[in-house]
Amino acid sequence: MLKNKILAVKNLSISFFNKQKEKEIIHNISYDLYENEILGIVGESGSGKSVSSLAILGLLPKKISKITNGSILYKAQDLTTLNAKAFQKIRGKKISIIFQEPMSSLNPSMTCGKQVLEIVLQHTSLSKTEAKAQVISLFEQVKLPIPETTFNKYPHEISGGQMQRVMIAMAIACEPEILIADEPTTALDVTVQKDIILLLKELQAKTKMSILFITHDLSLISEIAHRVLVMYQGNIVEQGNIQQIFKNPENNYTKALINSRPSLDVRLKTLPTIQDYLKGSISTTIITKEDRKKQQELIYNKPPLLEVINLEKEYFNTSGLFNKTEGFKAVNNISFKLYEGETLGLVGESGCGKSTLGKAILQLDKATAGSIIYKGEDITKISKQAMRTLRKDIQIIFQDPYASLNPRLTVGNAILEPMKVHQLYSSDIERKEKVIEILNRVGLEADTFNRYPHAFSGGQRQRIGIARTIALQPKLIICDESVSALDISVQAQVLNLLNELKADFGFTYIFISHDLAVVKYMADQLLVMNAGKIEEIDDADEIYKHPKKEYTKKLIHAIPKGL
Repeated sequence: MLKNKILAVKNLSISFFNKQKEKEIIHNISYDLYENEILGIVGESGSGKSVSSLAILGLLPKKISKITNGSILYKAQDLTTLNAKAFQKIRGKKISIIFQEPMSSLNPSMTCGKQVLEIVLQHTSLSKTEAKAQVISLFEQVKLPIPETTFNKYPHEISGGQMQRVMIAMAIACEPEILIADEPTTALDVTVQKDIILLLKELQAKTKMSILFITHDLSLISEIAHRVLVMYQGNIVEQGNIQQIFKNPENNYTKALINSRPSLDVRLKTLPTIQDYLKGSISTTIITKEDRKKQQELIYNKPPLLEVINLEKEYFNTSGLFNKTEGFKAVNNISFKLYEGETLGLVGESGCGKSTLGKAILQLDKATAGSIIYKGEDITKISKQAMRTLRKDIQIIFQDPYASLNPRLTVGNAILEPMKVHQLYSSDIERKEKVIEILNRVGLEADTFNRYPHAFSGGQRQRIGIARTIALQPKLIICDESVSALDISVQAQVLNLLNELKADFGFTYIFISHDLAVVKYMADQLLVMNAGKIEEIDDADEIYKHPKKEYTKKLIHAIPKGL
């Protein structure tokens, strides 16, 4: 039963501006948050969900944005009228926030404990000793391992999931009445994500605080929220209780968000995107068991393209009083075969060794032991010159396309440069023609050639990364978490594109991800890694239906299923 309103957003409009023009990006939105309620706000990047939430805390950038209309009532107080000093009394104490990226939100020069201690001392009258005891108690509440030790650790010394727990401890330190959780699980493993969701639900049940939970993932919202509102291009297009939104969505955008995520039950030939729903042109063609069987007979009747045999990658660190050298095997005795035209899914939690394995295959981080046989030749033993030639054949699509693109090079030159290095085509004129052809192929306009990476969205930059990879006509492509940072519908577009390119050019993929629903959709075979070793390897559908190992069962159980 819903209780009193604790927050009421009424006819809120927000504009961003520069010297030339002003643009409204939040259009007259209204919603209520009740006491002891978790309200989900769902939408893709650019929908306005984070901007409208930052406005609640008075955190909009002052010089380039302003609230042009409406009110934000916290109890009876209009937050839009408060000055900076008045906001200081509310932020952290009455209304608190967990940001999306803990690594950039936590101060790298302060220990985790001191950062939370600062909040407690600012908003309470506790002594330093009492405040420290409260911080350690908070660390226990958010289930951080060895709270006393974590208190003295710096952010870089703990994992992403643990950093997010420190952020949660900071946010709940003063027992706020409202907690804004802004994409708090986006970059986390599926199991860590589930832990954080359970933790927030436990804390909410215990403290009765109200939570605004912001995400682009509707399935995730179904696991935590009581009600949900859906935002698109600065508008609220639909709101209601979880059952209503999931079972009977009215808006096409909501339908697209629900259905763009790969299903665990059926394999669609192409995933529906937002545009498909808005145009009403949704493909429902399913890849049947017979289709898969025929395709796999073609794939597995040939000799392997790549064979990894007893591969190991060990790292060494020197520590302790007598500089004792300790070894850590990030990849431990891994063996598998990869066939031409196959997509091998590689899954596991952060730190399991999947990216290290990918780098070892690419020879970016050489293996300590074992063999990597590519087209019958052990590439761990070839010369530098031969390796340079091989780089054309084995390529990678990185997780963060912005970090992997040179900001000083135009998109066209970033794609053309490796063509030139590998002496593809006879002249720059011909190379430019090919680059424009490839840009069109990945769904980008010809004028992309002369623009810089910063001018594009995350989804467009990932397409640029894919264009640069396929420009060299490789045989094997390693996709390292290449869709994990993308919105659900943009993710659907990129996955469809990767499958189209595979069909057109005969690519072979190693598809690395912590998102098991995505891997199941993409993969022929699935390799599950845990602590540097293979837990199990088999047909992707078979592993999802009948996982043999407890670790695999845990991963599958942690996938948000929706309703």
